[in-house]
Amino acid sequence: MVPSPVVELNRAVAIAMADGPLAGLVLLDRPMLAKALSDYYLFHSARADLLRRAGRLHEASEAYAQALKLLSQRT
Repeated sequence: MVPSPVVELNRAVAIAMADGPLAGLVLLDRPMLAKALSDYYLFHSARADLLRRAGRLHEASEAYAQALKLLSQRT
């Protein structure tokens, strides 16, 4: 059974907590996962947090902006 994209997102966050933000980003930035979750604000929010923790602030800012844009479209 192949894990769902949301399960893979959660896995990446857990790995980042254990092994550091770059380890999580490697998983989140896989093309298939990024494509599957491109419209999911929590994907961009989690990615933004990992980018921030890795010191990649410009990229984090862009990811936070995307998460906010998607969230505002939900309401």
